[in-house]
Amino acid sequence: MKTYEAKILGTGMYAPKKVVTNVDLEKIVDTTDQWIFERTGIKERHISSTEGGEFPTDMALAATKDALVAANLQPNDIDFIIFASVTPDVKLPNSACILQVKLGITNNCACLDISVACSGFVYGLNLANSMIKTGLAKTVLVVGSEMLSRVVNWKDRNTCILFGDGCGVAIIGRAEEGSESKVLAGILNSDGTGGEFFSQPIGGAVTPTTAAHIENDEQFMQMKGKEMFKVATRTLAENGKKCLELAGLPLSAVDWVIPHQANIRIIETTANILGIEMDKVIVNIHKYGNTSAATCPIAFHEAVMEGKIKRGDLVLFDAFGAGLTAGAALIRY
Repeated sequence: MKTYEAKILGTGMYAPKKVVTNVDLEKIVDTTDQWIFERTGIKERHISSTEGGEFPTDMALAATKDALVAANLQPNDIDFIIFASVTPDVKLPNSACILQVKLGITNNCACLDISVACSGFVYGLNLANSMIKTGLAKTVLVVGSEMLSRVVNWKDRNTCILFGDGCGVAIIGRAEEGSESKVLAGILNSDGTGGEFFSQPIGGAVTPTTAAHIENDEQFMQMKGKEMFKVATRTLAENGKKCLELAGLPLSAVDWVIPHQANIRIIETTANILGIEMDKVIVNIHKYGNTSAATCPIAFHEAVMEGKIKRGDLVLFDAFGAGLTAGAALIRY
C-alpha cells in the first residue's frame, strides 16, 4: 500500500472581541491582578459573545477562512474535518457537521468531533497524520475551538481566572514528494484513573442538569489544581522525550516547543524537566488564558504570523488535559 507524508499547509485563529482583564475579575471575585499573574501568568482572556457570532463553530469558520487563504485552498478541497472541543455548539448534530455547512462544503466530507479537552488539537493532528499517511484522506481540517466561559463558575476564584474562549485551526495535507516539511512523530496516551482531577459530572446521561444543580452552581467544571500540576508536568516532559526518541532526534535539534497554555508554572516546570530553554518555548497564556483545545493551534498560528516559526523549523507540540489525556507531535514546519 502506498503511503504519504503529511504537513501543515495553513493555519488560522479567532479570538473573541471582548477582553476580560484580571482587574475586571477583581470586581466579581476575591482576587487581585498580582495574585493571578504571579500564580498563572495570565493577564487577560477573551470571552465570546452570547448574542451569537462567536460560538465555537462561528469562531472555527472565521479561523478556517484564514487557513484556507494561507494554504491556497478552497473549502471543497477539505475531505475530513476533525473538531476538538468540550464546549460544542450543541450536543447533536456534531460541530464538525455544522462547520461543514457553514463553510459551504458540498463534497460530503467525513466530519468527526473529539472530546479530549486540552489535548484536542494534538490528538487531531496525530489522527490527521495517520489518515493522510494511509490515503484515507488528502486534506484534513483540524479545529480546536472552545467557549469555556459557558462552563466556568464565575463565582469560583480558583477556576474562573484561568479560562478563556478562542479557536485555532490547521489544515493538514499531503506533503509534496521530497518535501522537508512533514509530521515526523506522534504519541497519544491517557490515564482514566485521574479523571476526577478535572471533571464536569453534572449534565451528562448519568446526572442530567436540574434546577437544583443550577441553583447550587453544581453544573460547572471542577478542578483539583495541585493534583493536575504534578501529573501534567511529568507527563508533558515524558511525552516530549518519547516523541523525539520516535523521530530519532535529540532535544538540541528542536527549534520551538508549543506546550498547552494552562499555567506559566506548568510550562516553566515542564521546560526545566525536559531540559529546554524557555526562549525556545512559545508562550501566549498572558493574552488568552487556558483555551483548552485551542491553545496549541493559537500559539502556533501567532508564532508563524510573527515570523518566529519559519518553514524548516522543528516544532514540538505537547499537550495535557482532562481525562486524563495527553499527547505530543513533532513536525518539521
